Amino acid sequence: MSLLQEMFPLLIPIFVIDVILAVAAVRHILRHPHYRFGNRAMWLIISLIILMFGPIIYFVFGRGEEK
Repeated sequence: MSLLQEMFPLLIPIFVIDVILAVAAVRHILRHPHYRFGNRAMWLIISLIILMFGPIIYFVFGRGEEK
């Protein structure tokens, strides 16, 4: 239990950054119709199910060109 208490201050900023990235990814997915790979439903599932890395994967691989 003491290990969890020691790690908790480090986990809070990681969780906050993760939530911010997930919200930004979902917002971008819903507003833009063009993706390099896949479709809207696939990217929403990836971004929300794989919370830690899903938004990063979307911004690196899925985000299409701005028009």
